[in-house]
Amino acid sequence: MKFNLIHSLMAGALGMAFAAQAQVVKVDGSSTVFPVTEGIAEDFQKSKRGATKVTVGISGTGGGFKKLCRGEIDVQNASRPIFQKEMDDCKAAGVEYIELPVAFDALTVVINPRNTFLRSITVDELKKIWEPAAQGKITRWNQVNPAWPDAPIKLFGAGSDSGTFDYFTEAINGKSKASRGDFTASEDDNVLVQGVSQDVNAIGYFGYAYYAENKARLKSLSIAVKPGSPAVAPSEATVLDGSYQPLSRPIFIYVNVKSLARPEVREFAEYYLKNAAKIAKEVKYVPLPAKAYTAGLNALAKGKKGTVFGGKNEVGVKIDDLIAREPKL
Repeated sequence: MKFNLIHSLMAGALGMAFAAQAQVVKVDGSSTVFPVTEGIAEDFQKSKRGATKVTVGISGTGGGFKKLCRGEIDVQNASRPIFQKEMDDCKAAGVEYIELPVAFDALTVVINPRNTFLRSITVDELKKIWEPAAQGKITRWNQVNPAWPDAPIKLFGAGSDSGTFDYFTEAINGKSKASRGDFTASEDDNVLVQGVSQDVNAIGYFGYAYYAENKARLKSLSIAVKPGSPAVAPSEATVLDGSYQPLSRPIFIYVNVKSLARPEVREFAEYYLKNAAKIAKEVKYVPLPAKAYTAGLNALAKGKKGTVFGGKNEVGVKIDDLIAREPKL
């Protein structure tokens, strides 16, 4: 009798442990999307009164897609669409996914606030600084623009596993991942914030939320698409009216279709879309129009698998165009 009681208690404890383990939603990927997902996760966990735990990692968009395609996570944070190789890797592993835009980001170029000579920069000047041919050659500010001082440029940018790196290089240099390599790189945007804030000659780039959180330590640059054209500052208004180009972009989550069979994952994905506008605004990103979140909920309900981007990045894409497209694996 005593053995049966102990056995029963042990079985009950193991059952509870298994239940607790089963109620974990695993998220990983982009540090840009992290502030939105972290806010959603906190509120979702409160709404579930601790019955569901959401873990949110930061391995960069590329790192997150590796984990998604290995079936290691339920939800992937992505600051750019899935690439063809990642689509192929997921297909080979039998992993299917639903692509859900969750907000807009104004990818922001920042300098140290003690910098007295820069308020704006052109796309051409950014390219001159960041293109592959600049490596080891363009090392001083006056080499980019003779009106700027003869002082060293200290570069801070997203690491190669970051979707921000992919998007920035595509938008500025014309090809994804085409970049000089002699700069301080990290998938953790806080590392970049720290670097730029400590060096008067620094310039870097990352998602708008990290700039907004650190305005006292950083200065953002307005961007001019062409020399002589108006320089536009990153903001909610300039993202919505389409004038902040070419560094305005949608950000995403990708949900593992197999994981959706678990109620906690489906509930988390639905909760995300229903609350993304509020949380995105709180963390200084730009919410999508309401119809985009409705379209996302519809995609979840109908199991619309795949991507609408065909395995490549797009610069200057409009949310209405995305909603109109049908996803494909």
